[in-house]
Parts: sequence; C-alpha cells; structure tokens
Amino acid sequence: MGSTAHQRILTVPELLADRAFDEPERAALIVAGVGTLTFREWDERSDAAAHGLIACGVGRGEKVGLVFGARDWLDFAVTWTAVLKAGAVAVPISDRMAPVQRDEMLVRCGATAVLYGQIVAPPAGPGWAGTAAQLQTGTTGQPDVRVELTDPAQILFTSGTTGRPKGVRATHANLGARGPISPKRRAFAHSKYLLHAFPIGTNAGQVMLTHALTAAPAVVTLPQFTPARFARLIESYSAGTVFVVPAMATELLSAGIAANHDLSSVLLLGSAASALPPKVAAGLVEAFPNATITNYYTSTEASPAQTIMIYDPQRPSALGRPAAGSELKVADSNGVRLSPGETGEVWLRAGPYSRSYHGEEDSQDTVFRDGWVRMGDLGYVDEDGFLHLVDRDSDVIKSGAFKVPTLQVEAELYEHPDVTEAAVFGISHPVMGMAVAAAVVATSPISLAGVRSFLGERLAQHELPTRLLVLDRLPRNDAGKVIKQTLRRIAKE
Repeated sequence: MGSTAHQRILTVPELLADRAFDEPERAALIVAGVGTLTFREWDERSDAAAHGLIACGVGRGEKVGLVFGARDWLDFAVTWTAVLKAGAVAVPISDRMAPVQRDEMLVRCGATAVLYGQIVAPPAGPGWAGTAAQLQTGTTGQPDVRVELTDPAQILFTSGTTGRPKGVRATHANLGARGPISPKRRAFAHSKYLLHAFPIGTNAGQVMLTHALTAAPAVVTLPQFTPARFARLIESYSAGTVFVVPAMATELLSAGIAANHDLSSVLLLGSAASALPPKVAAGLVEAFPNATITNYYTSTEASPAQTIMIYDPQRPSALGRPAAGSELKVADSNGVRLSPGETGEVWLRAGPYSRSYHGEEDSQDTVFRDGWVRMGDLGYVDEDGFLHLVDRDSDVIKSGAFKVPTLQVEAELYEHPDVTEAAVFGISHPVMGMAVAAAVVATSPISLAGVRSFLGERLAQHELPTRLLVLDRLPRNDAGKVIKQTLRRIAKE
C-alpha cells in the first residue's frame, strides 16, 4: 500500500498494513526492559495469530477477552490486532482487576475465548483460554476475512467510579478515526519517542496503542510507574512527547524529578483521564521548561471526541475547545444548547463515529443521542468557547439549600502548601442532608481546623469541609481516577 491509503479512514488491520508497508523496520512499540516491536513484526505476528484464532473456531463478531499485564504490552498489541484481523471483537481487561470482577466482565460481554499474557494466571471465564504463543500455527499472510468500517472492533469497560463498569462498543471507523493522516503530517511529529505508563484495559492505554499505529513517534511504555523510572526514561530516550494522568503528574512533582533529571527534551506533556488541577499544571510548567502543558478531555464513551486545552494561567481551570473534528455543547436536561456562561450538561460528538453501550439498554438513550455523548459532567462554555467544568453530575454535594461543586473545593485544597493530593465528596448529615468531606495526602501533619482556616477566605461557609481524612494515598482505579465510593466508606468507619 502507498500513501494514497491515507486519503480515507482505514480499519485497524489496514492501518497496520499501511505502516508495515511504508516503514517495516521502524519501531512501533517499546516496553522498557522487555523489548521492541517493529511494524513488520507487528503485522506478521498478528497475521499468524489471526490464523490461529480462526483455526480455533473464532468467527466474525465473536468476543475475545484479552487479559494482559503491563509487561505484556507487545503480546497484547499483537493479539489485539489479531482478533480484529479475524473479524472478531477485542475485549481488553486489566490484569489488575479482581478475578471475580474480571470473569464477570467476560461473561457480560459474551466472550467465547480468552487470551492472556505470560504473567497472568489463566482466567476462569467462558470458552477456551490460551496465550499468544499458542496461536502461532505457522500460517502466514493476511487472513481471508473482510473487515468493514462499520464492524464492531472493541468493547472497553468504563472505569466504574460512579457505579458498575459499562462495556463500550467501538467500530473500526471509531478506532480508525484517529487516522488516517499523511505520513508527513502524523501526530506528534516533533518527537522521535512518545512516553506513557497507562495500564492495558483503560481508554488512555488504548489511545496510546492507536497512537503507536498512527502517530509519528515510537510509543514507549514501562511496566510499573514510579517517578524515578519515568524520569530516567525521559532522559534516556530524549522523549519529546509525554502523557500522564493527574495522579502521575502529582507524584512526579512531589518527587522533585526536575532537580535530578534533564527534562528539557519534552516539548509536549499531555494529561488525560481527568481535569488537571491548576496548581499541578503550574508545577508542570516549571518542571518541564520546554514543554507545552496540555489537558485532554474525553471519556471511554466519547472517544475520539475531545477538547484540548493548552495550559493558560489566565484560564487555569479551562478544558479547552473541541479538537480534531469534535463538537461540544452545554445543554439543559432536554438537550437544548445553553448560552455562554450558563451551567448545564456537557456533551461531545465526533461526527459519524459514535460508540455505544454493549448490553446496557437502560443507559443507552440517556448517554448516546444522535451522535452526541452525554459526559456526565456539569459545566459551561465561556464567551470565547472554552469549556469549564463545574463538577461531575453525580459528585455535586446538595447541602441544605446549596449545591457544592467538589472540583472547586479540590482546586483550593491543592493550593494548601502541605497538600499534595485532594478529593472532596459528600457524606450524610442529619440536618443538611449532605455535608462536605475531604480526603488529602499531606507532606506534614494537618488538621480539619487548619484546613478550614486556610479555606475560609477562599470558599463560602457551606463549601468548607466538615470532615477531613488524612491518608497515605488516595484510592484510585486503573485509570488514575479517585474512587469516591471508597472514601465514603472510609469516612463511615
């Protein structure tokens, strides 16, 4: 295939075949301390694995669970693509999940087979189970399976911070919407290497995998994130592009990596998964002197629709404008667009490439509507078209006659000199119905009275925490998001 293939949206197998044709020996994916996968190896190995799947009886449209650990990114990439080449549907699931939850997800999605990595115990889910190596039948060449853009390609489960994780179905058109692009205009062309440490089975991790297919730099990841290891990789690869989640950014700043490592190669530092607290964004500006600090706002349901915000100290809380063909609106409960400055529900749309829920009919119409995706957040658009979040709809604390947005309280807590992480949530109150509680990670002893005194000139009286939890670390899921249900349970103990 030549560059003319880049003039249309491609299926995932076509994207890989195109890169393997143009740049066969170029590194696509590197796992630090494990190995490297070139585009030619990726294409040939996934062809062989796809033949193995077909020989095992996996048919078009069947669901195949993929349970891989962070050291197995190379095998995961091969088997994920092999499943799609066989015309089946890949279901990535993090190996960090409890076995009971993992197996329940496999049953819910209707998996007929499960593939797992070298360091993962064989799942007890439905159908047969095997490793990537067991699929190598010796058959080469592209499988004789026609894959259409409208065919389902993947089911990815949401993070489940507000309830049971939901399976989100994406087609090849949805995944391929991140490409195609001219070889001379590939994303992140300023970089030879793109570094991240996102887990398999998360939306952020899957976005990085599609970047390995479509973007200019080789994608580098490491099996286990620590600030020191991450900083060493930035130095050793002279990484030009780095992606983190806010929790990782906080750890990097707390560890003081800028004092011990050369971070000057980083030209773009992107944060995903949740809003980047303004104080953390400002800290990243100082730590990465040559980097543009960028916040990406999307969700498992909305991807590839997104807003992108280059950090602006004049708009520290803004999450940017819609990008890459996306559309944004803030609407009332009936879906009617609101005027700038009015707070309502945030919706995103990415043209005809909308995703959908798998087996969640009760939630389908409330989240997906005419190509639009309800984000579950409350926010507003300012006069210049920048999105500002007020809070997660389910997180707003209704205390007496007031509604307290937790994001605002969290942002002010981050300004406390001793606070490195903060999360705000509601707890039951006998009179007010709900009251404000906060959980923090602090560098020195901290008290509720001291926190209330610090916040007294920054927040209204009804926004001040009435309960303070001081923890060694905040409970987070694989995507790096704080699990507030766990905090509420701790507060009751």
